[in-house]
Parts: sequence; C-alpha cells; structure tokens
Amino acid sequence: MSKKKLSRKELRKMEEQSKQKENLITDDKNEINNLEKNKSSIHDLIAPSGIDCSHYDYLEIFSKVSRFARTFYVTTIPRQATFPYFLAPLYEFGDANTSVYINPINESDSIKDLGKSIVDLESERMVANNRGDINRLSVLGTKQAEAEDLRDQIAAGYNKLFDATIVCTLFAYSKAELDKYSEVLTMEASKNQLGLKTAWALQEEGFKSNLPLNSNKISRKHTFDRGSMATVFPFINADAGMNTGIPIGINKQTGLPLIFDNFSSSLTNYNMIIFGKSGSGKSVTIKTIMARSSVLMGVENMVLDAEGEYKVVAGALRGINVEISPTSSTIINIFDIETEIVKNEITGRETTVLNVENKVEDVTQALLTMARGATKSDEVNELTKQIIAEVVSEEYKSLGITSDPDSLYEDMQEDGLSRAKKEMPTISSWYERLVRKSEENTIDTYKYHYDYLLKVMKQYCRKFNGQMAYFDGQSTFELLDGCPFINLDISKLEERFARPLAQQILLSWIWEKYVKKNSEDRTKARSKRVLVDEAWMLLAYPEAVDFLNTMARRARKRNVSLTVVSQKFQDFYENKNCQAVLTSAETKLFLAQDKAEIQYLKEVFKLSEGEANFLITCSRGEGLIKIGYSSAVISIQPTQKEFEFVETNLQKIIEMRKKKALQSE
Repeated sequence: MSKKKLSRKELRKMEEQSKQKENLITDDKNEINNLEKNKSSIHDLIAPSGIDCSHYDYLEIFSKVSRFARTFYVTTIPRQATFPYFLAPLYEFGDANTSVYINPINESDSIKDLGKSIVDLESERMVANNRGDINRLSVLGTKQAEAEDLRDQIAAGYNKLFDATIVCTLFAYSKAELDKYSEVLTMEASKNQLGLKTAWALQEEGFKSNLPLNSNKISRKHTFDRGSMATVFPFINADAGMNTGIPIGINKQTGLPLIFDNFSSSLTNYNMIIFGKSGSGKSVTIKTIMARSSVLMGVENMVLDAEGEYKVVAGALRGINVEISPTSSTIINIFDIETEIVKNEITGRETTVLNVENKVEDVTQALLTMARGATKSDEVNELTKQIIAEVVSEEYKSLGITSDPDSLYEDMQEDGLSRAKKEMPTISSWYERLVRKSEENTIDTYKYHYDYLLKVMKQYCRKFNGQMAYFDGQSTFELLDGCPFINLDISKLEERFARPLAQQILLSWIWEKYVKKNSEDRTKARSKRVLVDEAWMLLAYPEAVDFLNTMARRARKRNVSLTVVSQKFQDFYENKNCQAVLTSAETKLFLAQDKAEIQYLKEVFKLSEGEANFLITCSRGEGLIKIGYSSAVISIQPTQKEFEFVETNLQKIIEMRKKKALQSE
C-alpha cells in the first residue's frame, strides 16, 4: 500500500494550521490566567477604603463612615475557666470582634514541659519546707499535684494541651467614645479575672490578627488543657428559651419553638420590656404571651390599657374590663391603703403590717403631678410638696389610721365576729382640710402655695363638679382574687395629661390592691403580671417615673412581673431617671426599630452590628429576645384562633370577620 506524498505547499499549510491551534490554546490559557488575576479576593471584600496606622494605641478606619478601632490582647486569665462565662465579657460587648487562635501542643513536648515544671515545683517545696513557710508549701503542693495529674492524663491519652492567643478589637465612631468604651470593656473583663492590655505600637498587627484571614501576628499565648479550651467557644445555645413555660414563637436560627417562663427561678427578676416601632407587632406579641401564660400557667394579668386594645382579650379569657373616663361610674380612690405581708429575713415568719408612711408619700406624689398639670408648672416646688404631704398625713390621722393593721377597721360589728373597713379619705376631704389649713396659716411664705393649690386642685373634686374628678370618692371597684385578666381601660381620657396622670394613680392603686397582697413566700404567692402599655406617656412627669422605678425594683419580691411596652425608646434613653426600669428587666424583647432609635438601643444593650441591622430590616412579628446572657432571633406566630382576639390592625380584623362569615355559610 503506497503512501501519498504531500507537496511543499500542503506541508506549509498544515504547519500554519498547527501554529494557529497552539496560539488559540495559549490565548485561552492567558485569558483564564487574567480572569484569575482579576477575581476579587477575601482581602478585597473586607478591606476598607483606608486605614491610618500612625497612632500607637488605636487606628482610624476610613470607609462610608469613619470609625476608630483599638485592639487588645488578653494578658492574664483565671486558674479555672467556667463555661459559658469565661470570655462572655468580650463576646457580648457591643461593637467588638474577638478572635481566639488555638494551636495544639505535641504530646511528647507537653509531657516533657510538665516534667520540668514538676521538678521545679518540688525544688521550691523543699526550699519552702526548710524556711517553714507553711502557706507557700500548701500552695506549691496543690500546683504539683495538679501538674502530675495533668501529665498522667496526657500520657494516657485522656487530655491534651493547647496554646491560645485571645485578641479583641473594639470599634467606635469617635475617639472619645473609643476611650470610654475601652475603660468599660477592661472593667467588665476584670470581673471574670481577665487582664486586657492595649496592643501598644502593634495596632496594625492586632487589627490584621482579628480579621478572618487566619493570620496571628500577636505572640502572647496562654496554655489550656482540653476541658478549659472548650470554654472559649461562644456556642452556648442558639435557643434563649427554657425547659418549661409557654411557646412564644419560633426561633429563626433553629426552627424550633422557643419556650419561655417569665417566672423561672433562674431569672434574677421577672420584669420584661418590649420596644418596637408602630406597626411592629408589640400588642399582638404581648397579648399572645399573656393569653398563653394565663391558660397554660395560671398567671394573673393586670393591664393599664392606654389605647383600648385589650378589651377583647379580657373577654376571651373571661376576665374583667374596667373603663375609667369622665362619663363612667367607676371610681378608684387614690387614698386606698392595704395591709401587706412581710417576711422576716431571720426567722422566715410572715407578719401583716400597715405602712402608712409609704402610702402618704405615694399619694403626695400623685397630688403633686395633679398640681403641676399639663403645663408642668414651675410653681410647684418643695414647699408645695410639704403642704400636700402634711394635709395627706392629717387625713389618715383624723381617721385613726396608724401603723397598726387593726386601725384600718371599725370596732366589731353586732355579731361580734366581723369587722368593717373604715371609709378612706378622698380628694374632696383632702381639699376641705387644705382650705381650713389655708385659713389658719399665718406664714406669708406659704400663702402663695396655699392659694395656688386651692385654685388648681378644684378641678379634681366632685364637690365642685371638676372636669377631672374621676379619682375622687370611695372606690366602687374591688379586685377579685384569682381573676385571670383585669383590663383598666383609660383610652377615653385626654391623651396629653389625663392618661399619664391615670397611669401614675392606677400604678399606685395596683401596688396597694394587687401587688402588696401577694405573699413574699413563693410557695404561697400567685404569679402576677402588671402591664404598662405606651409607657412613654409617663416619662414627662418626674413623680410618675419615680413610682415606676420603685415598682420595677420591688416587684420581684412579690412574685410580680412588671412589663413595660413602648414604641419610643429614645425617650427612655434621654430620661436618666428611668434607668431602673431598663436595668431591672431580665427579659428584653426588641421588635422592628426605626433607624433613628437603633443607635440608642445598641449603646444601652450592647447589641452587635448584625443584631442592629436585623432589627432595622425585620418583618412585623419578628424580633430579638434577650434573656439574661442568652439571645435569639424570634418570630411570634399566634394561632388562627388567637388572631381573633390579639389582632389590632383594623383592616385585618375586617378580613378575618369576612372569612369567618363565608366559612359559616
């Protein structure tokens, strides 16, 4: 078989085709290499516009918003690390990032180093024994025993040693803020026996070490064994809930129901605060919590309803709805006083007492708010308060009411068995006594204040047909023990002043009639919740804020949860007198927030950037719940049946009614 001989022309053509193919392959390879070069790396994704590293103890980061950063490293650690609190001050401190670099130590090196340490400790023990230093001898003996035990565990394969470097970078929007937060962070860390030092002249290296690049440039290391090393991991529990209680929503991180017990003995107090912008689902959330806790746990609920939203809930739970308005016949007397049960801390016995002095102060505070009025008059001062307090005190004395609990009652009735409670003073009787004292007054300094009070307090007296006389007279409403839901509806009152005044007076009355009656003994006490809706209304009146603070501090002792719901957190932030309300709440629930409010929440509750961003963008009914050290992202989902009485959106209510009507047909 003969081979065809190719001509020179054909050979040249084949060579050219081969070269073209090679060029195409080379071009493709070059194109791929160029694409690889142009790909964004992780460095590009996380790098800011620029960083000023010229300072020894902080960095200035230039991006959309300039920020300041300071990096610390841990210099001292406690002898024993406890999970999950060991590094909690660093992990939970607001706008701060913490990195832990862990390197395992070879077993042979570990045993060798521990052997040297044991020999050194034995030498020191001999010196201490010769000197007769018993205390040092004991300490060295303990350390030697621990080192020998650890060596034996490593040799047997039950334990292992690790080197760890702990780096923390703190961020702020100004140098002054950075300095302030640095002091607070150092102080919080010291509570867990953690020593922090600024990475002096190593801020650039420290900042790089705290980036997700797995590159540690800080050489300060600490040695951990396997058990203590496990305590540095921040994975406590994605679920902030408890083992017992009621399901209040779905944990969005785990997809599991979040169980919550407002009265768990693991909580330092039972108070709860709920903040969210209008339309975020505050009312639906708290109604769901109250309804479920009432049915499933027997919790009794008392609501100060500022908007008239809880009437339907009271009806659904077979509770009571009480309307207080200029046209209603309900009277609640601010002078009502009740005995209380106090537990002796030494003997543990409970005794019944009558604290008239505290009641005089509470009534005085309420009358002061009345005297100031909607204009918050500057005419009211300490002299005015003194006059009011003296007249209030004389009102109780005139009825023979003293610190003796029996002084609350009349003499025995004809049957010799029962006693009738005395009628209490009223605003009218107080006013009449004020008139008499004004006529008897001979001190010119007091005359002006008497005249002012006589003029402004008339509007609260029924005798003069006062337009705000709905708190004057003997109480026509008594609380029933064991009632699952009591709603005090004040929505018909004027919003600017009458409602905040009613909130203050009713809080005092609730304390007397509802809270004080609860035993201090948990085995005898009922679980009760007092809800203050739209609490921001109170903040303009100092006496009202003072009483709210007092109630927040004292509620736990009576097995009561003070629950504050509001949409204006900025008002709480700017009012420094109401800090006890925030600090006395172990449970905090934040729903969707306005951008203008989120910065205040971040500062007060040490929220991370991720948590803050979530609260700005989350949907209705979603939020962040913080219970002690734990937190979780939650979605509150009432059942279809619950929606019939917890929904507040009028349009949705109409749609539900139409749907129900169609189903019934």
